[in-house]
Amino acid sequence: MRTLKAILAKASAALWGVLQPLGALGVFAITAIDGAGVPMPGAQDALIATYIYNQPGRAWLFVLVGAIGSTVGNIVPYIIGYKGGEVLVRRRMRPEKFEKIRRSFDRHEFFALMLPAMMPPPFPLKLVVLAAAAFEMNFWRYLAAIFAGRIVRFGTVAVLTVKFGPQIVHNTPAL
Repeated sequence: MRTLKAILAKASAALWGVLQPLGALGVFAITAIDGAGVPMPGAQDALIATYIYNQPGRAWLFVLVGAIGSTVGNIVPYIIGYKGGEVLVRRRMRPEKFEKIRRSFDRHEFFALMLPAMMPPPFPLKLVVLAAAAFEMNFWRYLAAIFAGRIVRFGTVAVLTVKFGPQIVHNTPAL
């Protein structure tokens, strides 16, 4: 397990080195990649917090670009879930969890996706995203729910970073 952590730490450091000079484009890239399904737990929050700490006057730019990147990236799991349908989703979760998500979508489709999009890792957002597509949620409402949830999440990161400064970004790689 330590070897895997060491490998991930080195890969993360290399990724930060590439993203550092990219600014908002780097935020877009990391959030789009994570949204598309390549797991990077906490990387997007850490990157956004670090950029905001270094450039607090551009905080809302990073929040907006991060939300747009995540929304664009989440098109990939939407397509997978839509094409794979309920069969794909049922294979990935327990039956009682599947039914709970289905009931939630039946009652409050938009908020059933927006609220999980606001949650930080380790919340299993991809399962909810796949379920939304499998339940044939309207594509534009899907994108709007992801975008709204990410605006709230990254906006919260921005407010906390500006308010508390280096304590929030203390455990993130230095950019």
